[in-house]
Amino acid sequence: MTFETPPIPPDDGASALSSVLAEVRGVDAEVASAEARRVRALAQAGHLALDASAGWRVSAKAAEMALREVASEIAAASNLSDRSVQAQIGQAMTLADDFPVTLDAWEAGVLSRAHVRVIVDAGLPLPLERRHEFDVLAVATADGLSPGRVKTRLAALAESLQPTTLTERHRRGRDTRCVRVVAGEDGMSDLIATLPTLLAVGIYDRLVQQSAAIIDLRREAAPRDAEGADAHAGSERGSQFGAQAGCASVPSGPAPAPDARTADQVRADILADLLLTAAPDADPTRSDDGPGTLGAIRARVQVVVPALTMLRPGAENSDPADLVGHGPIDAATARALADTTPVPWDRVITHPVTGEVLRTDTYHRTAAIDRHLRARDRHCRWPGCTAPAVRCEVDHTHDWALGGTTDAGNLAHLCQRHHTQKQFTRWKVRQLPGGILEWTSPTGRIYTDEPLPYSPAVRFLPDDPAPPPHAADVREPTPL
Repeated sequence: MTFETPPIPPDDGASALSSVLAEVRGVDAEVASAEARRVRALAQAGHLALDASAGWRVSAKAAEMALREVASEIAAASNLSDRSVQAQIGQAMTLADDFPVTLDAWEAGVLSRAHVRVIVDAGLPLPLERRHEFDVLAVATADGLSPGRVKTRLAALAESLQPTTLTERHRRGRDTRCVRVVAGEDGMSDLIATLPTLLAVGIYDRLVQQSAAIIDLRREAAPRDAEGADAHAGSERGSQFGAQAGCASVPSGPAPAPDARTADQVRADILADLLLTAAPDADPTRSDDGPGTLGAIRARVQVVVPALTMLRPGAENSDPADLVGHGPIDAATARALADTTPVPWDRVITHPVTGEVLRTDTYHRTAAIDRHLRARDRHCRWPGCTAPAVRCEVDHTHDWALGGTTDAGNLAHLCQRHHTQKQFTRWKVRQLPGGILEWTSPTGRIYTDEPLPYSPAVRFLPDDPAPPPHAADVREPTPL
């Protein structure tokens, strides 16, 4: 009896990539541990300075001098600026004293520097007595999420721990709105506007749309410009021939320089035109004395308003309204949007315990599937991506051309970058019940991306197992 050895399937480079990935992850853990240990050492140096100044005459200046002394010692030995080292000591003391659980997780390699920065930034506005609770919950929340994804969740978590409502703090924050100029180099300056988040995001979104329209028009005009250049070259050759034959020729003017501005430059030019002339003069499609077609473009933002926030604004911290991709907004702004916007709001029906999106409905005739997907996904569904759904493309998880169906169970939002990556790389994806996407990398690793659940109004669970809730038990939030 003979046995044939089954052929070994081609590796296709997966094992080599897997080895590189393991090396990168191992080095990441070592770097995280080293960075965390350095933070602990800097914090210890800061505490030594404060302890040394305790015997001096108690004053802020004495403590400052002690910190400068220690910072200068470390800076001289490390060939660094003493100012930057003193700033690092202050940050290290904040992290070690107010966020010890985060520092432990960083040292264990569970969190990266970017995760730590997001956690500290979200927790600093909290009073000192609330930071410890936030620290514990933030580390648990960050597990398995990218810094961009966890940022919005931590913003909501911090809101739930604030002793005052977001509306009260937003009212105080509006008093700080201003416009200022910071001088730069080479004749350039930064124009900085401090505005309510909703207005700032709306302004930037409009600039993005207008710049995209200009760049798209430029691409469409490029082939025509090339044809014109060929015709111009032909006429020049004809003119030379005519001159040789004794015929008169008419010189033609120089061709205009092509528009080679980047998207950032186009947005800056549009902003300047809008502010200085109140009309987007950078619009190349303008054909009269009006603002042109770009003037009709309006900003697009997605706002989620929970029912209890609308009905009981005093309890908004437990479930704040959310400007998708940017964090909580105050209830007064959310109600003003609901009262004034001509755009139809979608009502999102969620599970009373898990917060999973069950269905959406509206009295307006809009695309039901798109409404459901926007409510369910809220952002690009590639692991770690935070691009808002309103700027993403709806993709068939199982290609339509290969038999995939056009329903919510086979559709998900992907930004243009990750839509293209799904199509043209070896990454694979399948959609599980509940809108869960299971991504398989070229090395065979599996990454699961779940839709961000809406906060359930009631968080009680029964002591005994119970069957799934019926339709009558499903919570119906306020129309969105």
